[in-house]
Amino acid sequence: MYLIQLFLPLYDNNKQSFSKKMYDEVRDYLKDQFGGVTFYRNAPAEGLWNNDGKTKYDELLTAEVMTETFDKEWWQNYKRQLQKKFRQDEILIRAISFEKI
Repeated sequence: MYLIQLFLPLYDNNKQSFSKKMYDEVRDYLKDQFGGVTFYRNAPAEGLWNNDGKTKYDELLTAEVMTETFDKEWWQNYKRQLQKKFRQDEILIRAISFEKI
């Protein structure tokens, strides 16, 4: 099995927050595609990274789905859609292989 984690920004590059509807659309789409989704909204994660010697900062929420198979091409396409929707240079999506107990 695979755990797919999506890290979605709370704000755009101008510190404007995204509407709740945008996250609801992602949540509902993932639920319909994979039969379930976990959304972590109440405790945003902080992301820090170096970019040309400057520290960049994001506040993020996480969405997770579990799936039997991993279709990399499908996820790459969905990632491009999310980057456009949230006006981001990159949205992090990671796939972790695991054994369900």
